[in-house]
Amino acid sequence: MQRDVIMAGFGGQGILLIGKMLAYAGMHEGKEVSWLPSYGPEMRGGTCNCTVVVSDKPVGSPVIRSPRAVVAMNLPSLEKFEPDIRSGGLLLINSSLIDRGTERDDLTVIEVPANEMATELGNPRGANMVALGAYLGATDAVSLEEIENVIRETFAAKPAVIEVNIEALHKGYELGAAAKDTMAEA
Repeated sequence: MQRDVIMAGFGGQGILLIGKMLAYAGMHEGKEVSWLPSYGPEMRGGTCNCTVVVSDKPVGSPVIRSPRAVVAMNLPSLEKFEPDIRSGGLLLINSSLIDRGTERDDLTVIEVPANEMATELGNPRGANMVALGAYLGATDAVSLEEIENVIRETFAAKPAVIEVNIEALHKGYELGAAAKDTMAEA
């Protein structure tokens, strides 16, 4: 089993953080992982993305030209990475910031109103956790429990944000799992 994903958005959305969390969770589960960040000179507001591979076998390269999945948190990211997704792949679109669907008919698309869901939970900065949860719900790349453990480790110095981030993760997971169930029934 190999899961590879490009997570992309603009600086400040926590894209690199959720990619790193996914990689750490995979490591904790004894899987082979790679995490390859990419960002421009603008740390906040500029575009950034990361490629994460989680596999049962050694990872041959951290560079993935045709990912199985893309999490697009803003329109420039969707426009850049949508053409590269493998046929039959998964595209998660942050429908809070992206007002169009996919231009392809060979992908599974899940529209995730990540910003809206996070704001409803009282955690506007948690849109990244909603998106990560949706990805996990749709793919089971790593266990939800292991991501929760990584969130607790990551935010150990900020205990006030642990539970709100886990709640955002769960909301996204429910959305991703429901979409996966719908796909299986079709």
